[in-house]
Parts: sequence; C-alpha cells; structure tokens
Amino acid sequence: MTNLHYRWVIVAAGGLLGCLAIGAMFSLPVFLLPISRDTGWSVTGVSSAMTIGFLAMAFASIAWGSLSDRWGARPIVLIGSVLLAVSLMAASWTTSLIAFQMLFGVVVGTATAAIFAPMMACVTGWFDTHRSLAVSLVSAGMGMAPMTMSPFAAWLVSAYDWRTALQIIALVVAVIMIPVSFLVRQAPALADGAAAASPEEEPHSSMTTSQVLKSPLFIILLLTNFFCCATHSGPIFHTVSYAITCGIPVMAAVSIYSVEGLAGMGGRVVFGLLGDRFGAKRVLVLGLLAQAFGALAYVFAAGLGSFYAVAALFGFIYAGVMPLYAVLARENFPLRMMGTVIGGTAMAGSLGMATGPIAGGLIYDAMASYTWLYIGSWGIGLGAFLIALTFRPAPRYQATVAAA
Repeated sequence: MTNLHYRWVIVAAGGLLGCLAIGAMFSLPVFLLPISRDTGWSVTGVSSAMTIGFLAMAFASIAWGSLSDRWGARPIVLIGSVLLAVSLMAASWTTSLIAFQMLFGVVVGTATAAIFAPMMACVTGWFDTHRSLAVSLVSAGMGMAPMTMSPFAAWLVSAYDWRTALQIIALVVAVIMIPVSFLVRQAPALADGAAAASPEEEPHSSMTTSQVLKSPLFIILLLTNFFCCATHSGPIFHTVSYAITCGIPVMAAVSIYSVEGLAGMGGRVVFGLLGDRFGAKRVLVLGLLAQAFGALAYVFAAGLGSFYAVAALFGFIYAGVMPLYAVLARENFPLRMMGTVIGGTAMAGSLGMATGPIAGGLIYDAMASYTWLYIGSWGIGLGAFLIALTFRPAPRYQATVAAA
C-alpha cells in the first residue's frame, strides 16, 4: 500500500524537476535580446546556444539513461540538478560568446538531459497499472515550463539585468531541484532484486544491453520518435513567423503558441488515459497519423481564429503522443535497461527536434513562403506513422492485449 501511494510522489517529483529543468533552459529565448544588447553579441550567436543545447541533450540522454540503470535515478537527477544550477550561474558571469555557448549550450543541455530519461525510466518502473497516465503526467509537468518558468524569466528580466535574472533562476533551480531529487526512489521491483525477471514476467528479460540496442523493436522505436519529432519541430518553431507573414499582428501571433501549449497539456492527460484503455501502440499509431494531417492543416489557416483552431488540434496531438514512447519501452524491454532505452529514444527525439528550425529557415529563405515546410512535415509525419505500423510488441504484451 505504501508503494501505491508513493508512486504518485515519484510522478509529482518528476513533473516538478522536469518543469524547472526545461524551463531554465528555455529561458534563453526570453533573455535573447537583452543579452545581445548588453554584450554586443549577435542574436544568431546567442541563439545558437539553444541549438548546441539540443544537440548536447541528444547525445547526453542515452549516457545519463545508461548510468541511471547502473546507479539508480536519484544520483543522476541529483547530479543533473547541481550541474544545472552551477552552469546557469557560471553562464551569467561569462564575458565571451564562446564561453556562453559552451556553458549554456553544452553544460546546461547536458544537465537537462539528466532529468528526462532517468525520471521517465523511474516512473515506468513504479507502475504496472495506470502507466500511460503516470508518464503523461510527468510529461505534463515538463510541459508547464513555457507557462510558468518563461513568464517568471520575463518578469525577472524586466526588473533586473539579464545576468542577475539568470542568477536568480540558478538559485531557484538549486533551492527546489536539489531537495526534490532526494524524493526519487528506485522502483520496488529493482530495489527488491527482481530486475532479472523470467520471460513470463517480463519481455526480453534475458537480453543484454547490446542485444537490446541492436533489436528491431528498439531501432523502430528510435526511427518513429525521430520522424515524429521532425514532424512537429518545424511547425512549433516557425508557426509564429508564419502567422505574421499571413498578416496576423505580432502579439496575436505569439498567443497562437500559447494556445498550442495549453492544448498540449490536455493532450498529454487524454492520450495517457487512452493508452491505458486501448494500448499504447494503437493510440500512438493513430496519433501519428492525426499529427501528420494536423501539420498539413496549417497550410489552410488564414485568420486568427483558424490559426487558433489548428494550433489547439496540433498541440493536443503532438504533445499527447510523446509520453507513449516511454510506455512502449517499458512494455517491451527489461526494467533494468529502461534508462538506456528511454535515453535512446530521447536522443532520437532531440535530433528530430533539431531539424525543424533549420529546415524551416532554408525553405522560407528559398521560397519566401512556409507552405512547403508544412507539406514536408505532413510527409514526414506519414513516414512516422508507417514506421510505427511495423512495430510488433513483445509476445507477453501481445498476449495481454489479446486477453483484454
């Protein structure tokens, strides 16, 4: 009974840690112009720290995930929390652009990656029932960052210079994240030495890490996540600019992004409930198909009302499908390797996210239009859908679904 109660503490801790970590990293767009004006660094140079951060997150995710399999989630998220606070503070003291890019890009990105995969892996280990809902709630906590930390950062930079504002965020990270890290506990199955379960109890339980990483199931999961994130990364980053080119006023165009984010909060919860009811794979496949056509719908948006409608639909879908990858990982791979598997999918997703901003910029510069960005996203989304169709769940899970 204690475990049944405490597993929701793990969910709350994961959501809070993720919100603060993602929010701290995504404070950079808020600080972008103040940093550039104060230092004389180019906007491109400062903003490139975010691109570097995405790449750092990608390659650090699988490393942190593997370490969490070996040491447990608590020490990893604790190290990540300390590293995040220190790197944010250090970034506020920099006097050269390259130092800022290394600290805010490489180190902050690496520290942020220490939260996502280990916490998702930890949460999946605590739940045999309501697993989709649990990981969706953790993801929802992370999704709160644009609605909590970003306005907080905007308020700080309006009252203080960017260096002081960033130092305050570093202190908030340290004061909250470090104590919350101690709430994280190993899943009972691992704590009790039950990680080496029999094949009847856990799929692929006898597989080595090398076998898992080379397995068709893992490769398909990575490819699906990469193409899924490549589908929505361009629309997420360029929709505000696209709306402005369609004649939407700047402030109204920015509000489209807020609508997308709010809808995503609901999508995470609804898709989590649907995943528990109908199976994560089935819901993911249908969600990927819907996401492709959601991206295409932007081509037909014109006025503010239609942009709001499409943004609400698209945000609801793309945010909803993302937590389901962690559920599929837990249902098809050994618990003792969850950090590695989820870290791998996070790496693929981060690489997919890195494609959209660049592709959208190249398309607009070449054609003075964003239309082909959304048509391309539709095509990539259909590719993600088709790849997901080839995913064949582990035998134990298939049997469970059939019995249901």
